Amino acid sequence: MDQSSSFEDQLAGLLPRLRRFAHALSRNSADADDLTQATIERALRSRGQWQPGTRLDSWSYRIMRNLWIDMTRSQARRTAREAPEEEGLNVGEDRRDAMDAAVDLHRIMDAMARLPSSVTRRPRPVACRYRGRANRQANTVSR
Repeated sequence: MDQSSSFEDQLAGLLPRLRRFAHALSRNSADADDLTQATIERALRSRGQWQPGTRLDSWSYRIMRNLWIDMTRSQARRTAREAPEEEGLNVGEDRRDAMDAAVDLHRIMDAMARLPSSVTRRPRPVACRYRGRANRQANTVSR
């Protein structure tokens, strides 16, 4: 048996352990599968760097850990650069009506604050008029 097939056989024997390690790192089955596949690919590509007589499992775990760190950093940069999905729902929405209503409310509250204290003792009719109610309706609500 030549050295390359021995390397591949040993690597294939590590698959269940690598899969468990990947799941422990990613805590997600799909990501664990992707991480395991990427680890095997990189190990096969870099087999010349592995020295026979050393622990293949430790070398493979180190490859997987480094890949996981790279994937995590990449994902963090991607999410920091992209806006949340909820922001996309408001794209193209005309917010002028909401802004105008907020300005109007602010003006009304300022005007109410400037009213003399004799008027501010009866705030319900003013508030009800703002909500579209007549004074008679406001008086029945205030009792």
